[in-house]
Amino acid sequence: MQVWRVWRPDVHGVRVIVLDGQDRVLLIRHSYGSDKWMPPGGGMRRGEDPLLAGARELLEETGCRIVQPRVLQISDEKLHGTSNAVRIVLGRTGDEPRADGREIIEARFFELDALPAHMSEGMAQRVQAWAAQIT
Repeated sequence: MQVWRVWRPDVHGVRVIVLDGQDRVLLIRHSYGSDKWMPPGGGMRRGEDPLLAGARELLEETGCRIVQPRVLQISDEKLHGTSNAVRIVLGRTGDEPRADGREIIEARFFELDALPAHMSEGMAQRVQAWAAQIT
């Protein structure tokens, strides 16, 4: 992690907010790092379109496909002492999530007014605000 603090590379990622047909939001828990619930997402490859990156990460992590994705905003988040420009990708899915059991240990839908308590500070409010932008 020290090299991140010295080198400070430009980091770009996606966070995917998808709702199912019942307007529930999909959240995951990783097998590494934080064990808190969060939206699916990850890093973008150099030159990768954020919509394609979001679709790729969602499919890899949950087996779900995104329908009518759009980029809502870029959120600047801290990552190991550097800045991470995260594209918030919104959409819907008709698929049922399944965790791969390696990287993702849980993936499931939650009612927006009943999000899990075990989330990072402020994440529940951000998820609710982002999800409110999905039509």
